[in-house]
Amino acid sequence: MQLGTTDDGMPLSVHRLAYEADLLIATGIVEPHQYAGYSGGRKTLAIGAAGEPTIAFTHGPEMVDHPGTRLGKIEGNPFHEAITLSARKAGLRFILNVVQDDKNRPVAVMAGEPEATFAALVKVARQLYEVPIAQQYDVAVAGVGFPKDSNIYQACRAASYLFFAPTPVVRKGGIIIVPAPTPEGAGHGVGEQRFYDTMRQARDMTSLLSALRETGYPPGAQRAFVMAKVMETNPVIIVGSRTPEVVSQVHMIPATDMEEAFSIVAEKIGRKDLEVLIVPHGLQTLPIVNDC
Repeated sequence: MQLGTTDDGMPLSVHRLAYEADLLIATGIVEPHQYAGYSGGRKTLAIGAAGEPTIAFTHGPEMVDHPGTRLGKIEGNPFHEAITLSARKAGLRFILNVVQDDKNRPVAVMAGEPEATFAALVKVARQLYEVPIAQQYDVAVAGVGFPKDSNIYQACRAASYLFFAPTPVVRKGGIIIVPAPTPEGAGHGVGEQRFYDTMRQARDMTSLLSALRETGYPPGAQRAFVMAKVMETNPVIIVGSRTPEVVSQVHMIPATDMEEAFSIVAEKIGRKDLEVLIVPHGLQTLPIVNDC
């Protein structure tokens, strides 16, 4: 169902069954999200039930390049603003959302008018997920855990979460380490294969970014654009992968264990006295650098 376009030219669409429902209830989890700032609320409908043109626009290079499109950021975030407008036009009037801890136990559950309810839950989520740190680091080790560590497409989100924090957690030229077995390689889905094909055909990250900004990309390949932005600044090491050849093909660095990973880090940075940040739950922790 086409709902028109925004002033910025974003096509708005939603599944007809959702649009024509007498009462539409969106459920979801409010947690840090790389594009929306925080997931849940409006996103469940505006992206979860949207057509491919809407998804392609909101995940396109112009949106991802915008400095306001970052984890934890709501004000001044064009992705948040676009999907909020889309949800309004689609008729979303009621949500039931939850904030969970690291063991998936509910910390807060709220229901009601979408925008006010979402804003209240974001306040709770910030207290749970956002962790102040005093500085940027040379190296960050980002844990993922099962099932997200099953493929590179999902596991590398831990690296991009640290990069797309309000202030990047790792200094320019520093390195992000992600322990993940990745038995599925890049992943088996359509989006995962688009990511893999885009990454392995790239000569380097700078030229890949330039090409994708010029041509755009289909849904799924946005992860290649995101990771190219990360790795243009911070190389990514995947530790313990059962598919190290695929890690290399997508321009990440395979390491057998942490000892080898830190040997690679020391060689690339040129010293061994490294400042290291360990983030056990890389997809559920948002480090906030306080001195920037």
